[in-house]
Amino acid sequence: MKKLYFLTLLGVLYLPALADVKLPQLFADNMVLQRNAPITIWGWAEAGEKITIHLHQQRKSVRADKEGNWQVKLDWEQAGGPYELSVNGKNQIVLKGVLVGEVWICSGQSNMEFALKNALNAAEEIKAACYPQIRSFTVPKNTSFTPCKDVKASSWQVCTPETAGNFSAVAYFFARRLQETLKVPIGLIHTSWGGTNMETWTSREALLTRQDFEDLKTVGPSSLVVIRKLRIEKTLDKIRTFQQGNISADDAFKWKETDYDDHTWVRIKVPGFWESQGLPDFDGVVWYRKEVNLTAEQVQKGILLELGMVDDQDETYVNGEKVGATYYYQAPRKYKIPAGLLKEGRNIIAVRVMDTGAGGGIYGDDDSIRLVVDGKSILPLAGEWRTRVDTGAIRHGYEGPNSYPSLLFNAMISPLIPYTIRGAIWYQGESNGDRGYQYRSTFPLMIRDWRDRWKEGDFPFYFVQLSSFNANNQNGLTGSQWAEVREAQLKTLSLPNTGMAVTTDIGNPLDVHPLNKQDVGLRLALNALHDTYKVDLVSTGPLYTSLETRDGRAIIHFAGLGSGLLVKDKYGYLRGFQIAGGDRQFKWAKAYIAEDKVIVYSEAVKDPVAVRYGWTDDAGEANLYNREELPASPFRTDDWPGLSVGTKYHIMK
Repeated sequence: MKKLYFLTLLGVLYLPALADVKLPQLFADNMVLQRNAPITIWGWAEAGEKITIHLHQQRKSVRADKEGNWQVKLDWEQAGGPYELSVNGKNQIVLKGVLVGEVWICSGQSNMEFALKNALNAAEEIKAACYPQIRSFTVPKNTSFTPCKDVKASSWQVCTPETAGNFSAVAYFFARRLQETLKVPIGLIHTSWGGTNMETWTSREALLTRQDFEDLKTVGPSSLVVIRKLRIEKTLDKIRTFQQGNISADDAFKWKETDYDDHTWVRIKVPGFWESQGLPDFDGVVWYRKEVNLTAEQVQKGILLELGMVDDQDETYVNGEKVGATYYYQAPRKYKIPAGLLKEGRNIIAVRVMDTGAGGGIYGDDDSIRLVVDGKSILPLAGEWRTRVDTGAIRHGYEGPNSYPSLLFNAMISPLIPYTIRGAIWYQGESNGDRGYQYRSTFPLMIRDWRDRWKEGDFPFYFVQLSSFNANNQNGLTGSQWAEVREAQLKTLSLPNTGMAVTTDIGNPLDVHPLNKQDVGLRLALNALHDTYKVDLVSTGPLYTSLETRDGRAIIHFAGLGSGLLVKDKYGYLRGFQIAGGDRQFKWAKAYIAEDKVIVYSEAVKDPVAVRYGWTDDAGEANLYNREELPASPFRTDDWPGLSVGTKYHIMK
């Protein structure tokens, strides 16, 4: 009887908590709501509970359905605030500092995730980042096999010099231009994840409409877990030399200490991927250790540790102390070692390397693995290092965001719907770099999928075309997979209410994460200002429209002329053009501007039939612009099969 009474009392005590009105994480202090559109508010409560929402001069009520879900649409509001938003049921929620303005989703992979604190002129930009009417909500990283109701806990950040460093750099520069022009609050919902592919951002239902994703029907999450665990067991049989028995996470973190005995560890060559050195098909954590002897004179000077690049992530320690960490695979690792950390004689460098898929390890040129003393003398570190697998951090292959389709859509997009937005900006494509032909359909599919689910019509969707990066050392004479992705992005402009920022002129052939995010954000903003907000300005550079041939020369016509075509070269030479005849053999070509057309020719091609421009991984030399100094998009006039024809997405097993 006492037990029954206790359980009854416990139920009564918990009842208020269960009945509390709750809001999604997006609804919080300092939020920005969309102006000039119905404002959707939703949440959860006890079934049948009456909920009253009050904002500015509006008050509306609704009852939760039998599942406890409720939703209401407030009437349009003009830009303004700050206001309080109150939600009243059996409890009350009051949100303060609420603004009404323009709300944009900002999504993609690492170049969207790239923080302002890492961008070009970061210190100066952060110091000047006093824009209290710009607010950013960063969606925490998460994956899910099924759609989530809410995102993980986060908050809206007001843009100040103290907070702006962690804003997405592209999103910040986009918002800054909009705010300065429109003079209204700008809300950024930043939801991105470095190294992710298109398929993880698209819903399962949308992907199943396409025949090339039919393995979704046969490979479900539960079967995938079993398949991958079996694969890891086979992998463990191959790596027992590196494994040396099972260990705990606490044991592994002792491996950074100076006095740890690593004499039984396996020797491996650095730089180099571990797949070719005894760890085939291995994804997970491998620790590297290197002993370095220094003189008393050397330790008194500033020392920079350079580790080339690490695939994918590293945490680097010197004499047991963390000196740096980087979480994207193509960023050079350069860590300044704090004064007093190094000692005369024996020192230990320990690197914890996490590989999430494909190749893993410390890689690059021998000359990039070194200590730089006082900015001058070099102590090489390439060569033999000692390594051991962390058996407590072996990846079964199903934890990562790319390991199964729709994982990020479910966890980081679906919970945001139906928050009222103006549109979206997008920077992604690098992780689909070998599937340009398939990207022609998957990218538009994702855009339509988001629009269908938001039910706000064809809302504006502006995206960044892949920048210049020497991904595979490919060019127009051999073909270029990156050029094929750029072409797929260019073709996506056929969707209504889309726009593209061309960035081939501001990339870095050696770094997939170029630092100049100012111009990226600006060019996205020009699209929005012109197309969405009807500001009278030129928003795009030249875009190829048609080809004609005459007297052995190719004549290229463009849209996006602005005030006219421009060559950005002090000698007036156009670069980046190739030309081919019926044999389909491309040759580098000469080109010049004539009456806002480009004339292309080569003595080696008498009867041209096709022209390509910027058709290379690193298209940084391409220098055709309009007079507003917006670059022309790379293009080709032919439709001959490319390198990525037939390359399809497959679920990793």
